[in-house]
Amino acid sequence: MKTPLLALVLKTLTPLLVFLFVGSSAAGRENNIANVYPRVDQVLNGKWRVIVDPYENGFYNYRYQPFDASEPAYGGYFLDRPVTDRTVLQEYDFDTADTLTVPGDWNSQDDKLFYYEGSVWYRRTFDFDASQAKGRQFLHFGAVNYEAHVYLNGRKLGVHVGGFTPFQFEVTDRLEHGRNSLVLMVDNKREKDAVPTLNTDWWNYGGITRDVLLLETPETFVTDYSVALDPTGAFIEIAAQLEGPQLSQRISVEIPELEIVQSIQADDQGYAELRLPVPSELKRWSPQSPKLYEVVVASDTDRVEDRIGFRTIEVEGRDILLNGEPIFLRGISIHEENPFRGGRAFGVEDARLLLGWAKELGCNFARLAHYPHSEYMARVADEMGILLWEEIPVYWTISWENEQTLANARAQLKALVDRDKNRASVIIWSMANETPVSEARTAFLKRLVDDTRQLDPTRLISAAMEVHSEPGKGDHKIVNDPFGAYTDILSFNQYIGWYDGLPEKIDRVTWEIGYEKPVVISEFGAGALQGKRGDAVTRFSEEFQADLYARTVKMLERIPGYSGTTPWILVDFRSPRRPLPVVQDGWNRKGLIGDNGVRKQAFFVLQDYYEKKAAETSNAQSELQAAP
Repeated sequence: MKTPLLALVLKTLTPLLVFLFVGSSAAGRENNIANVYPRVDQVLNGKWRVIVDPYENGFYNYRYQPFDASEPAYGGYFLDRPVTDRTVLQEYDFDTADTLTVPGDWNSQDDKLFYYEGSVWYRRTFDFDASQAKGRQFLHFGAVNYEAHVYLNGRKLGVHVGGFTPFQFEVTDRLEHGRNSLVLMVDNKREKDAVPTLNTDWWNYGGITRDVLLLETPETFVTDYSVALDPTGAFIEIAAQLEGPQLSQRISVEIPELEIVQSIQADDQGYAELRLPVPSELKRWSPQSPKLYEVVVASDTDRVEDRIGFRTIEVEGRDILLNGEPIFLRGISIHEENPFRGGRAFGVEDARLLLGWAKELGCNFARLAHYPHSEYMARVADEMGILLWEEIPVYWTISWENEQTLANARAQLKALVDRDKNRASVIIWSMANETPVSEARTAFLKRLVDDTRQLDPTRLISAAMEVHSEPGKGDHKIVNDPFGAYTDILSFNQYIGWYDGLPEKIDRVTWEIGYEKPVVISEFGAGALQGKRGDAVTRFSEEFQADLYARTVKMLERIPGYSGTTPWILVDFRSPRRPLPVVQDGWNRKGLIGDNGVRKQAFFVLQDYYEKKAAETSNAQSELQAAP
C-alpha cells in the first residue's frame, strides 16, 4: 500500500528551524494543528495596544543584552507592568498606548508607520476561566510579518521567523485564571539572508496580519489528517494522527453523502490510515463543478469536521490532466492586498473580492504570488472552483549557500503544505520566482523539490523561471533553465513589449522550449494608470497595455506545450520600487484593475480571450464524448 500523504508529512523535515524555543513548560509546535477554526475558544482579533520601538529598547538593555535572556527577567516591555506607583521610573505603558487593529498591517493603519521597518510591540489582554476549561489550550497565529517574539504573562513562549505561515504554541500550563497578557514584539526589517531577502517588488507590510486564536482541544485529539484521492483516482486515501496521552484509540472517518463510515485502530504512535474504493456516485471536484463533501474525522475523544473535494491532477507529455482530462489554465496572478484599503488582505471577505474578480475575468486558475496567502484564499477557491498555484517567497537573489536560509525556506514550504494539503483547489506548489541560474541556486531549489515530493506526491511542482536569447538573436527566446529538469510544469515570466522592446516586437518572437513538458506562462504584462489615455505606444496608457495583451495572447499560442497562463497581475498593488510621480506614486500599475476597483481596457481583452479558450475546451470535450 502506498504511504498516504499525511504519513509523509509527519515523518519529514522534523529538524527544521521553524521556532527558537524558550522554556520547557510551553513548547512551540513542530507540526501545527490542522483545521483550527472548529477548535476556536476565543478570537483574539480586534484592538491591540502598540508601542513603536525602532531602537528595540523594550527588548535589549543598554549593553544590548536581551532582557528575556535572564530568568526571571528584570526588564522589558513583555513584562507588561502597569504604572501604579508614581515613585517608580517606568518609560512605557501599554494601558495608555495607541491601538492598531489585528489582523492588519501597521503601514495602512497609521500614516506615521507607512514606510516603517522595525519593531512594534503588540499587547492584548483577555480573560480565561480555568473552571470552564476542557483539555488543552493553544495559541494560533495565522501570520506575523516577519519575526515574532511571543510572550504570555511575562514569560517567553518562543520565536517564529517567516511572515506568511501559521504557527502555534501550547499554553495549557501558562494560562492564568482571570486576566492574561499576550505580548508580541513584531519585527519586519528586511534581511539579506531572510526569505524573502532584501529586494522585492511588493510592500513590506508589518504587523500581526492574520487571525489570532485561542484553541481548545481534548487531552487527546486529532491533530492532523488527510483525505484525498490517490493518484490513480481509484481509491480514497485517508490518514489521521492523534496527539495526547491516549494514543491507542479507534479512529473513524465519515462521509455521510457517500454513506462512508469506516474505522480503524490507531497504532501505538496514534497513527492510522485507510484506503477505500471510490464509490461510483462520487462527484469529482472541478472548476465547472466544485463539489465539496462533508468529512468527519473522529476518535474516542475527539471529532473534527471539514469540507473536502476529490480530484486528481497529473501531467502527460505536454498536457495537464485534471480528473484525467486535459485542461487549459485560464489564470491570473494575485497579490494578497486589498486595493480599497491599500493594505494586506486577510479575511474571507478579501478572498471573495479578489477571487470574485478573477472569476469575472473568466479564470479557472490563479497564481497566489509571491508568498503563502491566507487559508481563506484556498478555502474560498475550493468553494468557487478556482484552481490554485501556491508559492513561497524564494524570490530573486536569495542567499543560496546559507544553510539557515535554506532551513527557513524549507520550514515555510512545510507549513504551507501542512495547512493546505486537504484543499482540492491547490494543484501546484511553486518553489521560487525569477531566480538567477547558478549551481548553488539549482541545488537549493532541488532540495525544496525533494522535500515537496516527500510531503505531497499528489500535486505538481513548478517555479517561475526566466527566458534568454543568444547574442544578436533577440527575437528568438530560449527556455532551458536547468531547474526545469526537476519540475512537472515549465513556467516562466516574460515581458516582451514592456521591458523588452515595444509591443510590435511580440509579433516577431519565436520560441525554443528545452523540455517536453506543459508550459504555463507565469507572468506577462505592462503598466497602465487606470484612466490614462494615449495611443498604443504611449507608456502607462490603457491603450498600450491593451495592445500588449492582444498581441501577447496570440504569440503564446505559438509556444510548444502551451497549457495556461497567469498574467501579471489582477489588481494594482503597492511597491516602493515604483516612485514615478502622478503615474505610479508607489503603486505597481500592471494590474488589470486599478486601485480604485475600475477595470482597465486590458481586462476586457483578456476576458474575451478566456471566453474563446473556454469555448474551445468545451467543444473539444463535446467532440471527445461524441466519438465512438
